[in-house]
Amino acid sequence: MMSKNNNNSTFIVGMVFGGLLGTVAGILMAPRSGKETRQILKKSADALPEIAEDLSTTVQFQADRLSESAQTNWNDTLTRLKETVSAGLEASQREIQETSSPREMTVKSSSSPKPS
Repeated sequence: MMSKNNNNSTFIVGMVFGGLLGTVAGILMAPRSGKETRQILKKSADALPEIAEDLSTTVQFQADRLSESAQTNWNDTLTRLKETVSAGLEASQREIQETSSPREMTVKSSSSPKPS
């Protein structure tokens, strides 16, 4: 699950970065005058803070989702670990009781005086 979220984040970042590169390449290769190209580049540069903010928001959202997912997974793992340890303790206590009971009987019967 974590890998899927990471892939989504990587895809979004790649898509934004690729879009920016494509825009710059398109502007530089378009048959326009220098003045038009500079105006387009200025508009694109003016839009960069908004794009960066959107990207930051997206990355923060993905980080929050990953954090929640990690917390949920940790809580699930901790619960399973507690249950396993508890079951192990119960099983070992039962084993101790089962193995000590016959031994105590053997010790008691061998230490009691035999009737003559």
